[in-house]
Amino acid sequence: MKTIIITGAGSGMGEATAKLLSENPENSLILIGRSQSRLNDVLECLSNRENHASLAVDICNARALRLGLADLLKHKSLECVFANAGIGGENAYGEDDRWHEIIQTNLTGTYNTIMEALPYLKLSQERFKHILITSSCLARFGVPNYTAYCTAKTGLLGLTRSLAVQYASDGILVNALTPGWVRTEMAERGIQLLADRAGISFEESFKQQMGYVPTGNISEPSEIGELVSFLFSGKQNSITGQALDINNGSYMQ
Repeated sequence: MKTIIITGAGSGMGEATAKLLSENPENSLILIGRSQSRLNDVLECLSNRENHASLAVDICNARALRLGLADLLKHKSLECVFANAGIGGENAYGEDDRWHEIIQTNLTGTYNTIMEALPYLKLSQERFKHILITSSCLARFGVPNYTAYCTAKTGLLGLTRSLAVQYASDGILVNALTPGWVRTEMAERGIQLLADRAGISFEESFKQQMGYVPTGNISEPSEIGELVSFLFSGKQNSITGQALDINNGSYMQ
């Protein structure tokens, strides 16, 4: 049985990935998110339901995360971690600046997740284990009013490279995804904010944003899930320390 942690599992890319990975009866998923009710909804939709568990916890709380994992992973090893949880939105310097909130969740929370998972990854008898971090194409270029988000997501790429080198000898492969627009609640909120600012409809704003994307498409959460599934499948064991762009050409190297 392969044990896989998915953070941010209550919606969007985390939910879609959980549904896909659950189709394999050899996978045992631990879904992590802030809302137990949302996690319960996802659990009810999974295949092989008896294989899976959930943990309602804020990844910013390292102690709570540690205690929860100790309970769920008692006498078990861990093979894969999809460190996907994050929050979006703008921030502006001043009394109501969201800088600390966004940095704490997206960067520090991801760091907490990985550090608390590492002892269990090292216990696994599998030759290769996997950590996959959700960054963003906004780590590749700047966007006005998203200083905290761009900073956090860029920091995750540095974290990816450092961890990849540090734990390569343990057989732990560490990579990041840099998605562009994905059809999630967070993306919809971002497009609505742009629409409100411009005084246009959501549909007009969506069309405008897709006009900046070379393919003109928005990714589906299931596409991200397919890539995660491949990276965790063991069909490749040579990719590590990489930022994998899946953003319809928004960024090209």
